[in-house]
Amino acid sequence: MSHKNFPFMHSREIEIAGVILRATRITYVGELGWELYIESDQASKVWTTLINAGKNHGMKTCGYRAIESLRLEKGYRAWGVEISTETNPWDAGLGFAVAMKKDSFIGKVALMKSKEDVTRKLGAILFDDIRQVPLGNEPVRVGGQIVGRIKSGGQGYTLGKAIGYAYLPIAHSEAGTILDVEFFGQWRQGVIATEPLFDPTNAKIRA
Repeated sequence: MSHKNFPFMHSREIEIAGVILRATRITYVGELGWELYIESDQASKVWTTLINAGKNHGMKTCGYRAIESLRLEKGYRAWGVEISTETNPWDAGLGFAVAMKKDSFIGKVALMKSKEDVTRKLGAILFDDIRQVPLGNEPVRVGGQIVGRIKSGGQGYTLGKAIGYAYLPIAHSEAGTILDVEFFGQWRQGVIATEPLFDPTNAKIRA
């Protein structure tokens, strides 16, 4: 399971407790890890084996909110939250994942047009007070003008700050832009930050 023998973005079948499963070295939390794909009737056996093996190493279980916090810090997009049928890769900062050099594929013409017509960008907003957690749909303003709404938010425990993501006009989406977000009737200041907020060189996931 070393980096040399099992590099990042590789996938293969392995055996745990006599169960054959697929391990894929990817992560949704920005840390070194694997996703395991297991037959449902064998999942509890694998789970118990891993938990018992990890006790002496300080391994602990975590829930959805912990995962959500980590993915926000890493800037991973979630379907139905930051991305949907109403967004495109260029808006969401996912253009790197589209193989536009291919001669042709379904949707290429539409993607080319959307790339030319980009008017907004998903921006990561940081708030110094980690207790100021945007819940979603809060208005965002710059210079007194509403320019967008929060799509997602949470507490960034590694950063020690609250995080929000919002689609903003290109002119107001650059790192360092100061803006205000309404929290329960009060406007609080935030700043657009460079993504990813955590481990920008991907050293953790490639360790």
